[in-house]
Amino acid sequence: MEELKMLLHTHKHVTGFITRLTLATVILPHGCQMMLGWFNGPGFSNAMNYLTQVENLPWLVGFTVILLQFVGALAILAGFASRLMAFGTIFMFLGMILTSHVQHGFFMNWMGDQKGEGFEYHLLVIGLSLVLMVAGAGQWSVDRLLTRKWHLKSTSANMPNAFA
Repeated sequence: MEELKMLLHTHKHVTGFITRLTLATVILPHGCQMMLGWFNGPGFSNAMNYLTQVENLPWLVGFTVILLQFVGALAILAGFASRLMAFGTIFMFLGMILTSHVQHGFFMNWMGDQKGEGFEYHLLVIGLSLVLMVAGAGQWSVDRLLTRKWHLKSTSANMPNAFA
């Protein structure tokens, strides 16, 4: 239980909130494309086919990518298990860089003259995820609510009972 408290613990600051809001705003639309087919996205079945057939990822990795981009982004937005979701996001985006983007260089394909996209966007996501891992979810997060409740319970349990 102590390990869980340490993983979720966060302070009352807006850094985590701003980081969570930014990170989720960037990742969640991609998750909605893959999971639900929103924003002209492929939807779950087509996304799984692409990840397993074109990118040659094992089905479990493809499934995890879709879940992290959808459910993980929602969890980050709510500030629930933010450090864990940020950790998963870092590895997912490192995997994207290594498997699909490093060969296209740093820059995104702004002019349409490359065969693919560079990895600059991915580095920004990794950077935001690192901030979230270090700072925690911050103000207005489920993590803060949970750890405050645990802290209040443990503090009241250790206080002497004046009526005993």
